[in-house]
Amino acid sequence: MTLWKNQVFTIAHADDGRFEGAGLRPFFEYRDLGIRDATQGRYGAHVIRAVPGMESPGTWHSHDLDFQMVYVTKGWVVFEYEGQGEHVLRAGSSVLQPPGIKHREVRHSDDMELIEVVSPADFKTAEEAAP
Repeated sequence: MTLWKNQVFTIAHADDGRFEGAGLRPFFEYRDLGIRDATQGRYGAHVIRAVPGMESPGTWHSHDLDFQMVYVTKGWVVFEYEGQGEHVLRAGSSVLQPPGIKHREVRHSDDMELIEVVSPADFKTAEEAAP
């Protein structure tokens, strides 16, 4: 097995991190964990938190990527997946979203926070019709 070795050491501390609104969804804020730069874009990881008082429009979409994993650290979020139905994820819950699966974020608590790991770091998102 050949290991990909073009990675650099990186650490991200919560007290040094900044949440920014520039991300995929306007009702979430994102804090980059430095993985994109450390892996030359092969992977990405960020903390996502809810913007209090903002709700999801529940738009169906899919992502063109190889890997997407979500781990909830605080609060709760409801996702709906094509062929899988709605699932409530609470602090300590995780989900592996297969490449291309149609899904939507239905609702979330104002204190929701999660970690998302993706590959590659940059990927396309397509709006989808409801299944």
